[in-house]
Amino acid sequence: MKTTRYTAVLAIVAGVSLAGCGYTTRSSLDPQYRSIAVNAFRNYSAEYDLQAPLTNAVIRKFITDGRLDVVNNQQADLLLDGVILNYSLKGLIYDEQDEVTQFLCVVLAGARLTDRKTGKVLWEDPQMSGETTYYTRASGQSSDRLRGNAEQFLPTVRSFPSIEENRGASEALEQLASDIFYRTIEPW
Repeated sequence: MKTTRYTAVLAIVAGVSLAGCGYTTRSSLDPQYRSIAVNAFRNYSAEYDLQAPLTNAVIRKFITDGRLDVVNNQQADLLLDGVILNYSLKGLIYDEQDEVTQFLCVVLAGARLTDRKTGKVLWEDPQMSGETTYYTRASGQSSDRLRGNAEQFLPTVRSFPSIEENRGASEALEQLASDIFYRTIEPW
């Protein structure tokens, strides 16, 4: 009796193990797509110097990954278009003099991926965001870090009054580029 029960439990465990959980290391992107064109992001925010760093970061992610070749519009299977909608700061931490010592930096954007041959929109997201926090110099804490690849690859945005805000904007753009890249490569 124990042997039969033990064998049944082993059979169930083996079946579940062999079936797996559905995880795969392959891309879920349709194999018919081999190339992508990334059009320059348009900037409708009140800030300047955001569109080129975001466009370059998205292109770099596709080139580094290698699953899709980055080509011009006429050669591409896929077209990626995007727009920067807003840039905002929100004070998170204040000191005794009611001065902000930590900010939340948010870049809001929209993006769309289209099959160039059919014109079919494969995905569209009008509300994507990249965000990060940073400390001001007055806080006495360091914001001298950029997560991900921002410090290595993304030139710091230089349109803001402080180094900390420039680096915060760069980091938010890097996060946004990653979200756009993953939405394209893994569209599930």
